[in-house]
Amino acid sequence: MSLRGPEIIRKSCLEGARSAEGLVVIIDVFRAFTCTPLFFHFGAERVILEADPDKAITLKHDLPHSVLVGEVDEVPIKGGDMGNSPVEIILKGSSFFKGKTVIHRTTAGVIGVTVALGRAAQVILGSFVMAQAIAEFIKRSNTDKVALVAMGTRAKAPAPEDEACADYIEHLVNGKSYDHVEVLKQILFQETAQKFIMGKRPYLPREDPVFCLQRDLFNYVLMADREDGLVQIRKAISFISGPKS
Repeated sequence: MSLRGPEIIRKSCLEGARSAEGLVVIIDVFRAFTCTPLFFHFGAERVILEADPDKAITLKHDLPHSVLVGEVDEVPIKGGDMGNSPVEIILKGSSFFKGKTVIHRTTAGVIGVTVALGRAAQVILGSFVMAQAIAEFIKRSNTDKVALVAMGTRAKAPAPEDEACADYIEHLVNGKSYDHVEVLKQILFQETAQKFIMGKRPYLPREDPVFCLQRDLFNYVLMADREDGLVQIRKAISFISGPKS
């Protein structure tokens, strides 16, 4: 690794996740990987990512003490416990999640991780709320190249919040210029945020972007691995101070 840090390779959407190699960060700000650290924050014992909604429902029935959190094209999964909303998760809190297995299904982030595991050596879940911990992990990883994959809208089209999160991680790793005020302007007036702010769909709470755009709330990195045929999430070592999980 050079003194300037690893080379950052930028990729987007499903094709980017498919082609990414080495150390890979799959970024989904609105909302998958803003939600996932909250499960651990509120005491979940285990988190499983399942891309297939039917299989996710089957897992919920098969695994004791499990809950299903997720969506298909933003609409909560029928038969699940809640949609993919950080605000809903916060309102449920530890009394709902403590000691449970969470099965998480989303259209962009979860599918991106599942696809990336086919080629990547390591897969990290990416969002603003874990960005500094991710950057510290990257800097200490002794790798020459890192792929930042911004999953975008439904994994099909680039989204400003995911691209901005990649910019921020790159800024933390190698000093690339970054202005969070400008970023907020670029994000909040675009459709990906406005669909929440307009408040027309109950499964897209107005408050979700407020939480999703907070930076560096959690001091740990979440990594994905295949174990026993399932995509399971574990915490990596924390390198920075911050709120405990």
